[in-house]
Amino acid sequence: MNIGQKVLQALKKEITPIEYERYVKKLHYDTQRSRSNIVYFAAANMLVAKWVKTKYADKLAHLFEMQTGIKPEVEIIIEKNRKSLPSSPNVVEQKINTRSTKLNPSFTFESFIVGDSNQFAYTTAKSAAEKPGEQYNPLFLYGGVGLGKTHLLQAIGNYHLNLGNIVIYTTLEQFMNSFTSHLRNQTMDRFREKFRECDLLLIDDVQFLSRKEQTQEEFFHTFNELYNAKKQIVMTSDRQPNKIAGLVDRLRSRFEWGLMADIQPPGLETKIAIIQKKCELDGIKLDKDIINYIATNMGDNIREIEGTLIKLNALGSMLNQPITMEFTKNAIKDQLKEKRESVTIDDIVKIISRELNIKPSDIKSKKRTKNVVNARRIIIYLARNLTPNSMPQIALYFGMKDHTAISHTMKKINELIDNDENFKVQLEELSNKVHTDSQKI
Repeated sequence: MNIGQKVLQALKKEITPIEYERYVKKLHYDTQRSRSNIVYFAAANMLVAKWVKTKYADKLAHLFEMQTGIKPEVEIIIEKNRKSLPSSPNVVEQKINTRSTKLNPSFTFESFIVGDSNQFAYTTAKSAAEKPGEQYNPLFLYGGVGLGKTHLLQAIGNYHLNLGNIVIYTTLEQFMNSFTSHLRNQTMDRFREKFRECDLLLIDDVQFLSRKEQTQEEFFHTFNELYNAKKQIVMTSDRQPNKIAGLVDRLRSRFEWGLMADIQPPGLETKIAIIQKKCELDGIKLDKDIINYIATNMGDNIREIEGTLIKLNALGSMLNQPITMEFTKNAIKDQLKEKRESVTIDDIVKIISRELNIKPSDIKSKKRTKNVVNARRIIIYLARNLTPNSMPQIALYFGMKDHTAISHTMKKINELIDNDENFKVQLEELSNKVHTDSQKI
């Protein structure tokens, strides 16, 4: 076993099995070219090379130092170019594109779960990646927090990074800070060279251009340069261009030149699929009931759901306990408590009445028609599970004599859940709707 293999084995003990299998295991140590002060590893493609260089170079250098007493510079080259490089200690390898903000290599089109809520955005993003600068330029993706905009944006970037193209991914805040810094230091030529001489420009959270007059002016000219050169521009925002206050008309019109695609909150089935995929990628073992519980109770923010999965896995590992339903409920009870405290019975009445086409006034009335009784039961059930209200408090809200009527309703609903799969799915979807829409009320 050579020194490079020993170092990789040492690194294996310090990172997750997933990261090792995906990025490190297939690295090749170049014994011919490596020296005491500089070492070379070959990676299968540009994406893996960039990820290893960014995340593990310092750690690899430290591990070499522990083995040899000398801390070398670590360089990552592309496997297909290894044989063509001269065998010299002063060799300059193919440079990995460092002009982009770090891209998450796990954000690919293959790892993105497609459902009715995001099908259009996914399809257009993939088309923009495969035919840059043509049909969908610019591409403007918009939607709420944590729904997958950044994933699609970086998937486009990773697609082209793997082809060796120059990709710049940046948040609007980073763009603005860089602009301000170069303006202050009178180095605007360097700023313009960076942002205007790329194959793809990917801008996250473009809504923060609002009322930033100097930044809007510079971005306008950057946009024009790239667009006229048929370079692909992709932007994300939490709202449509015409709803970004303080955005100058000429920029707004350019944002609308290409295609706008929105991402809606995922349905229950899509959320379940996302959780299953995340568990598969990260080696997390959860049974079906736990996955359904998380999908139903955690709202629509996919980023938050992924954080919950990581937390569960970490707690289970640290405590050396299997992830059971009881374990899951205890682990996320504080998060759910915060959600419950933000939902009121009035919110539930308003949302469920709208979804089931019932007048809100009918819910608290004495009406006993089938559709009203059904809606009232669902609202009582959700009020008990999604708010901090006790059964007596819920009974008081609905003008009932005491909590026994609430208890009877809960029993009836639980029987329906056990015996009617269609009702169970409907209830989960309505619960999900309350979580989503109560934040907008």
